[in-house]
Amino acid sequence: MKELVLTFCACIAVTSIANAADVKKLNDRIAAAHDVLHELMATPDKGIPEDIAAKATCVAVIPGFKKGAFLVGAQYGQGVLSCRSRRGWSAPVFIQMTGASFGLQAGGQSTDLVLVATNHNGFQHLLKDKVKLGGDIAVAAGPLGRNSQAATTELANAALLSYSRSKGVFAGIDLTGDVVNQNQDDTHTFYGKDLPYETILTGGVPTPASAAHFVRTISELFRAHAGHKAKQG
Repeated sequence: MKELVLTFCACIAVTSIANAADVKKLNDRIAAAHDVLHELMATPDKGIPEDIAAKATCVAVIPGFKKGAFLVGAQYGQGVLSCRSRRGWSAPVFIQMTGASFGLQAGGQSTDLVLVATNHNGFQHLLKDKVKLGGDIAVAAGPLGRNSQAATTELANAALLSYSRSKGVFAGIDLTGDVVNQNQDDTHTFYGKDLPYETILTGGVPTPASAAHFVRTISELFRAHAGHKAKQG
């Protein structure tokens, strides 16, 4: 009996250590996403235009999105998503992004991605289990510059705008065909239980302390100015 108790206690200890390591990994991912947003804030001449930031409904950050290929390309990344709710920006949901591309390619590269939903349609689609960019939801490379205007037909019709950073420079990027979905395992690990992503993204879950800096930075970067608030009302 004593051996059984000791074995049981050892299993609990190993599980606790493994879970703590997994949570640390997720906290590191949030911190990396936070750093990407800070870099974006530090580039006023090449940042997200104010009119887009003001009407953003959801923001996803995927640090270190991987692209590697030889003839057939593969893309993969893990990130976090927050949406604007009546209570402010929501606690994060963990997401993953996968895709493939074809052509004469060789080698690989890593880039940071920022995806911005700009209307209610984009918000609703991002709450689904899986979203195919360019299929389920219209996506376009986002314009840069604080005072730029998203005036083209393509940008006006897009529910999701995409930005990438490679070697410290932000630019728009074409992600047509890639698939975005919730990482349920990581979301469960982070919150310690199964939570519907709708509940989290609509503000039904308090933001954990380890994610507060990330949500606070989104709130600062994507705040709605007075004129936009008046239009919403």
